[in-house]
Amino acid sequence: MFLILVYDVGEKRVGKVLKICRKYLNWVQNSVFEGEISDANFKKLKFELKKAIVEEEDSVIFYILRTTKYSERQIMGIKKGGDDIFI
Repeated sequence: MFLILVYDVGEKRVGKVLKICRKYLNWVQNSVFEGEISDANFKKLKFELKKAIVEEEDSVIFYILRTTKYSERQIMGIKKGGDDIFI
């Protein structure tokens, strides 16, 4: 599956969440990651994030695409993150 992850977490937890996300996905820009991920690794990612965040204060959103066949990525302004291609 292809996953886009965005997060908004407390300042004290940003580094930890960033490190967890980089293990599984590609960094796109501030608080945004994307990439192919297996079901097993998606479960691991969610488990690690659940331990790292405070659910009453933080937010993590997963956009799950079963296929990228009909997806398109357009960038306006400065390109951040790696050179990985969305599709």
